[in-house]
Amino acid sequence: MTSVKIVVGGGFGVGKTTFVGSVSEIQPLTTEAVMTAASAGIDDLTAVPDKTTTTVAMDFGRVTLESDLILYLFGTPGQHRFWFMWDDLVRGAIGAVVLVDTRRLADCFAALDYFEESGLPYIVGVNGFHGEFTHTNEEIREALTIGSEIPIVQVDARSRESTKQALIVLVQHALQMQSAGPAPAPGPAWT
Repeated sequence: MTSVKIVVGGGFGVGKTTFVGSVSEIQPLTTEAVMTAASAGIDDLTAVPDKTTTTVAMDFGRVTLESDLILYLFGTPGQHRFWFMWDDLVRGAIGAVVLVDTRRLADCFAALDYFEESGLPYIVGVNGFHGEFTHTNEEIREALTIGSEIPIVQVDARSRESTKQALIVLVQHALQMQSAGPAPAPGPAWT
């Protein structure tokens, strides 16, 4: 049996838990905690005012592609205070989906920098909240200052089919990068 590890990263409240849950064939393991007054002034809820919980360690899901091929999905926590866990979650992964919310692009720069520095193949998944995609992929590419070699896909984190398509794009991208030569050694952790 072959297993493959994929990471779903991004900023706070961008839809990582929803992404993992929508495609997982098992009840996903989540480490959601109720947001308390301690997060007031730290976590910006402007774009997600109904958010009442947050991931404090990771999300975990599984997708069986064939009887001998399984994808394991690990969703990262989005808040800065939990970034120390990312190095462990990423270890052994073949690639990552970096979810972005175009209403607050600045929240994804730390995740993009992390995966860029690590050398891990990644794609950008533009999560269309309420099915809205108000910017073209090229506008997003320019705003994020990422190269043309990084795939950008529109995704609805609530939709199994949509998240499945994003994972297919990631696996194809990772295979393409692998066939192009060895990836650079993993870079430094977040500071």
